[in-house]
Amino acid sequence: MKRGFFTALVTILFLQQANAQTIKTGVLVIGNSSSAAAASIQSSVSGAKTVVLLPGEGFEATLTSGNLSAGIEADLFKGLKTEDVTKVNSVIKSWTDTLKNLTIIKKANWIKLKRSGSGWSVQLNDGRTIKAIALINADRTGKVNAAIPVQTAVKPWHLLSYENTLYRTSIASGQQVGNTSSNLLFLSDLLIPEQDNLVLLNSGDESFIAGQAAGAVAAYAAFFKTKTSVAPLKEIQGELIKYQLSLMPFADIKQADTNWKSIQFLGLSGFLKTNITNGVANFEPERTVSTAEIKDPIKEYYYKAQIWFDEHKEPDMTIGATLNLICYVGGKSPKNTEDEIKKNWKKIYNFKTDYDSKRNITRREFAVLVNEYLKPFGVNTDKTGRVQR
Repeated sequence: MKRGFFTALVTILFLQQANAQTIKTGVLVIGNSSSAAAASIQSSVSGAKTVVLLPGEGFEATLTSGNLSAGIEADLFKGLKTEDVTKVNSVIKSWTDTLKNLTIIKKANWIKLKRSGSGWSVQLNDGRTIKAIALINADRTGKVNAAIPVQTAVKPWHLLSYENTLYRTSIASGQQVGNTSSNLLFLSDLLIPEQDNLVLLNSGDESFIAGQAAGAVAAYAAFFKTKTSVAPLKEIQGELIKYQLSLMPFADIKQADTNWKSIQFLGLSGFLKTNITNGVANFEPERTVSTAEIKDPIKEYYYKAQIWFDEHKEPDMTIGATLNLICYVGGKSPKNTEDEIKKNWKKIYNFKTDYDSKRNITRREFAVLVNEYLKPFGVNTDKTGRVQR
């Protein structure tokens, strides 16, 4: 009997030690909504070790963006027929099961959540402790808000506007709000001043697109062991575009469009602005470009553009004039650049038109060429989107 008791005691002690273990992770996600699912997926694919605490057996997500879906949500649509949208959670499970950086703890009952240095510590009722660099609060029960003494406020999505430069800080777009889908989420909407490494998703915002943006923000802080307050906007935007999340809500430019990436990057610069009609923003890629519409934003980005526009007064931009602008501002060889553009015109850029330097340039063509040769996305902007030179 003594031998049996000793064996049982060792077993009990082993289980207690196992349950008392500390799990270290980069990102901790609390919640089970669509935004929690997207945040978990994006964080893990961005290279951050991620743990998600689910109150139940799985995610309870819904697809809401329809034809305006992008990024992770668009990928989910690919595996579903219209009548199968109720199966989205099984598709999410199949996806998350393949992610090496992602650990899902089901029926997670946590009893304590607090700061741990600049990061976070959460204690589960089974004795385990999870320590994370960054926390994504996607909880819709209010339990997280009650546990941490921070002032939070509901931050609504913003209708795309060019009255100021904040549109350049967009990290997600297209959320349906009322009668409009031309809405943006700014980086500042996910952060709370003086609360580093806390990424907040509104309890009423259960969209995949907001969650995906949150996942990239938290992942950057975790991967580079830094703070969310110093995470560079451009790095986060580039990561999200890499994973096909639209940062500008151009309804007529789908992710399958071969020029989608160039148009997204140029859209963030404001070189070609869009009009909102009936709540929808269309890029209108085949419309031609006027000199007046691009003059001021390009001069804002490049000093040398001032001289170029002083010497070029034609009302419309031709392909030749655009080439001349690119070469002058970018310090490139006109002949070599034109030869390269001609070579890539259909083969690389997939333009359906023929190259003709005298023809008025379309918005699609302008976006691709300027993004390729002047790279406005590489120009630094501050937290309000103003250009820093």
